[in-house]
Amino acid sequence: MSSRDDFKSFIPASKKIPELTIKAVLVGAILAIILGAANAYLGLYAGMTVSAVIPGAVMAFAFLRPFKGTILEVNIGMMGAAAGEALAAGIIFTIPALVLLGTWTEIHYVETTLIALLGGILGVLWMIPLRRALIIKTDLPFPEGVAVAAVLTTTVGGESAQKSKKDSGGTSGIWLLVGVISAATFKFGQVALKIFGGAVHGVVNIGKFNIGGGEKDGVFYGGLATSPALLGVGWIIGPRISSFVFVGGLLGWVILAPLIALATGLPTPSTPAEISDALSLGAGNIEIGNMIWGFFGIWGNYIRYIGVGAMVVGGLWTIYTLRSNLASGLREAVIGIRGGQIEAKKRTDTDLNFKFVFLMIGVLTIPVFILYGLISSMWAISGVMAVFAILFAFVASAIAGYMAGLLGSSNNPISGVTVSVLLITSLILLGFGLSGNLGAYGVAILIAAVICCAAAISGDVLQSMTCGQMIGATPRNQQIAEIIGVLAAAPILALVVQALDQAYHIGSFDLPAPQAFLMAGIVEGVLGGGMVWPFVLAGAVLAFVLILIGLPVLPVAIGIYLPFTLSTPIFAGGIVRMITNRVIEKRYGSSEEEEISDWELAIKQTDVKPKEKIIRTGLLLTAGLIAGEALMGVIVAFLIIVGLDLAVFDFPPIWPSVLVWVFIAVLLAYIPLREIFAKED
Repeated sequence: MSSRDDFKSFIPASKKIPELTIKAVLVGAILAIILGAANAYLGLYAGMTVSAVIPGAVMAFAFLRPFKGTILEVNIGMMGAAAGEALAAGIIFTIPALVLLGTWTEIHYVETTLIALLGGILGVLWMIPLRRALIIKTDLPFPEGVAVAAVLTTTVGGESAQKSKKDSGGTSGIWLLVGVISAATFKFGQVALKIFGGAVHGVVNIGKFNIGGGEKDGVFYGGLATSPALLGVGWIIGPRISSFVFVGGLLGWVILAPLIALATGLPTPSTPAEISDALSLGAGNIEIGNMIWGFFGIWGNYIRYIGVGAMVVGGLWTIYTLRSNLASGLREAVIGIRGGQIEAKKRTDTDLNFKFVFLMIGVLTIPVFILYGLISSMWAISGVMAVFAILFAFVASAIAGYMAGLLGSSNNPISGVTVSVLLITSLILLGFGLSGNLGAYGVAILIAAVICCAAAISGDVLQSMTCGQMIGATPRNQQIAEIIGVLAAAPILALVVQALDQAYHIGSFDLPAPQAFLMAGIVEGVLGGGMVWPFVLAGAVLAFVLILIGLPVLPVAIGIYLPFTLSTPIFAGGIVRMITNRVIEKRYGSSEEEEISDWELAIKQTDVKPKEKIIRTGLLLTAGLIAGEALMGVIVAFLIIVGLDLAVFDFPPIWPSVLVWVFIAVLLAYIPLREIFAKED
């Protein structure tokens, strides 16, 4: 693959067209508020957020089209949307834990806004010296960055969002539309109408075994989320990375979880909310539902921490392997700070001034210190922890950014990074002699909240910056747009979370806030003395073993940390891509000759060769699948917020969903290769 330094963007670096305009910035700010608010509710309700990179691009395109916005203006609008969604994840995973722990009796508006602002801006600033190291100097796939670049170059088609010429390369943009409509319709049927289920779960009992003085069931679990978007992500990242994610899933769910179940027995639901969840998992069958719920209980209480331990070591190892790239970026920064000369850079490689960036990072230590001090009244500890928060935000942002580049923002386990941060923060506070008091709990969560906001922002920033790199955006302008998005979203997000708490009460059945419960549990576990350290250490040892044998750690760690139902469709997408690659190789010969990258194919409009056309068609179709599901996820979030219940079944049947999903997988294999099959017939 040719160096990304020499990558020829859609809009050449030598060409200047309107980009950071008032209309683009306004659209970005509006989208930051809309998508941030939707995701704040979705995250507190379901424990997950929908990446806003692609929905933001599509909505920015729709808003700017009447004003003849350029492709780069649409990209700026998307940056704002991405900032709002990412900030929502950072806030809702941490701040509600303060209420759950009893540190706060209600959501404090001013403190929440300040944490979102400080963490969000810190995330954008730290990504500036990391941009080249993670985007240009690695071969990370950035699946959503590739998908959104394909969306923009196909929908906008040229420099501006007007009716443009048809793609003369013979790759029809119709496949993007097919992907969007298929995934959006499917998702609407799953989550709004509930006419079929979104995931299939199965438990196999192989008999009773006498282990540890009592008979226990030998049970195995398997599951699959019928998600077209995850199928698309797997196709883009390819068979190798998707296999490592699947191996992590197998290790956690098919090997370790059954062993724990055999040793301790499966946990059973006891509270009304848990019994309701079990009924839902078993599609109305409480006996099967209890077993599936038990597996999720083992994963949540034990297996997930193995993934966290592996993530900590894997993340630090990743930073170590990128040390030369990071050092060259920091070297440029030092030269810039000293006022020395840096060689003139092309427009598509120009960041915000490094002197300004590092000055701002240093200045941010002061408000972070004051905020921690005012809330906790522990001024000496707040001073130390403010410096720690600023520096550790860099590490967390680098790890989160790398994972987003690997699997995309939607599958980037930000909560895993936050858990890692909370573990380390809580241990430091324990070293200061703080344990078992609400003040210490609060400080731990507040430190993690700033770092979590920074880490969440970094993933979406990098995904958007990658798209910008491909279409020819100016990094400096994108970074300014992201900061404006943070400034617009932070005050509104605090208001939304406050209003949701007053309406539904955080921790109630209507607003369970699962990720915040996890964070609260971590803090109580470490500072209260009940943490499952053996599992964290086991994950760290596993990471060391993977490093020693030369295998990538983070994809395996992510596979262990994520529910198994998410690993399987990603793996299935990787298998479909492997079949596509094999057919191309058989038809057009070995890939010894110079290959064209997915980056180049995503934006290529003319002179598309037959085998390039196959991959470009696949990229457009998968971009559509990711976009359709993400857009519908946001639409349904708004339907839930306004209280519109369209559900047909309480326990929707799953097999129709599996059949449709398999059909979409077959289409993903067939559509790019259809001309080859036609010739063979």
